Amino acid sequence: MPTITVNAEPKTLPDPSTVADLLNQLGKDPKKLAVEVNRNVVPRSEHPRCRLSEGDAVEIVTLVGGGSGDRGGEGETRRGGENAGLTSSPPLPLSVSPPLDSKLKVGGFTFNSRLFTGTGKYTSYELMQQSMVASGCDVTTVAVRRERLIDKDGKSLLDFLDLKKLTILPNTAGCFSADDAIRHARLARELLLNLENPGANWVKLECLADKKTLLPDPVDTLKATEHLVKEGFTVLVYTSDDPVLAKRLKAAGAASVMPAGSPIGSGQGILNPNNIRICLEYLKEGDPDYPVIVDAGVGTASDVSIAMELGCDGVLLNTAIASAKDPVRMAWAMRYATDAGRLAYLAGRIPKKLYANASSPTEGLISGVGAK
Repeated sequence: MPTITVNAEPKTLPDPSTVADLLNQLGKDPKKLAVEVNRNVVPRSEHPRCRLSEGDAVEIVTLVGGGSGDRGGEGETRRGGENAGLTSSPPLPLSVSPPLDSKLKVGGFTFNSRLFTGTGKYTSYELMQQSMVASGCDVTTVAVRRERLIDKDGKSLLDFLDLKKLTILPNTAGCFSADDAIRHARLARELLLNLENPGANWVKLECLADKKTLLPDPVDTLKATEHLVKEGFTVLVYTSDDPVLAKRLKAAGAASVMPAGSPIGSGQGILNPNNIRICLEYLKEGDPDYPVIVDAGVGTASDVSIAMELGCDGVLLNTAIASAKDPVRMAWAMRYATDAGRLAYLAGRIPKKLYANASSPTEGLISGVGAK
C-alpha cells in the first residue's frame, strides 16, 4: 500500500489507486478542484488513468474567499483536502434588496428618501419635473417669490409638482433679516394651507448675512428660529458648520439643524468634514435620532456620499442637479449616492492602516509558495 502526501499530509492508499480513487475516498467533487501530482497538473479527464505511486506529492486546490480565517476576496486558489477549505457551510440566503433602514423623521414628518431637492435654476419646468422623479425625493423646496412661481411663459411651478406625493418645503431664501424670514414663512404657510399640502406646517429657514457669500447671519438666524418655533412652525434651519451655533439652534427648538457643506451654489462639496462631525456629535448627544441634514455646496454625487458617510441623516441640494450638463442623469447619481453613503455609514468602514493587509488567507497556501 503506497504512502503519498496529500497537501503535505501523509496518506496511505490501496494499491493500485488513481487520482479519481483518491478524490472519491475523500468525498470531493472533481468539478470543483484542480489536482497536481509531483508539480504537474492532472486534467480532470486524466483522473481515472493517473496512477499514484509511493512517495507521490499530491496537491488538491480549490477556490476560496480571501481574508483572514476563512473569508475574504473571491477567486483565490488554495489547497483543498480533508482538512483544508473544501467543506462548505450552508449558504446564506441571498437578497436582491438592501437591508432595511429606518425612515427619515423630521418633527412630525416621515420620509423614505433622504435626499431633498430644490426647484430653482432649471431651464424648464419639464426638466425640473423629470429630474425630481429621477431623484426619488419626497421633499422639494420652493421659495415664495413671483419669479419662482410663474415663468416667462405664464406656467406655474405648482402645475409641475406632484402635490399628492411631494411634501413642499417652503424656503425663506433671499431673506436678510429675521423679520423678512418670518414674513416669508407666514406667507408660505398660508399658500400651502390653501393647497392642502402638509408642508404648511414647516419651513426651511434662511437668514443670510450678505449677497456675496450667502452665509447665514447667526444672530438673526437664531432670533427667527426662536420666533417661528413659538408660532408652531417645524423649523429646519440653514446654518454654517459652527458646532456651537448648531447646539444653540437645536436648543431654540429647531427640528433639524442643516449645516452647509460649503457656500450655497459653490459646488465645493464638504470643505470641513471635521466640523460636520463635531456638529453631529453635539446635536446627537443623548438624542441619536435628531436629524442633521447637509444643506448647500454639493457639486457631485461623491459629495453626497461623503455627507452621508459622515453620519448625516440627509442632504438638501439644488444647483448640483439643475446646473449639471445632464440634470436627469445627475439626479439619478444623487439618488444612488444618498443610498450608497447611508449604507456605507451603517455598515461601518474599515480602519485606515499605514501598511497593507492581505485580503487572501495565508492558511492553505500551496507548497513552495511564500513571501520574498
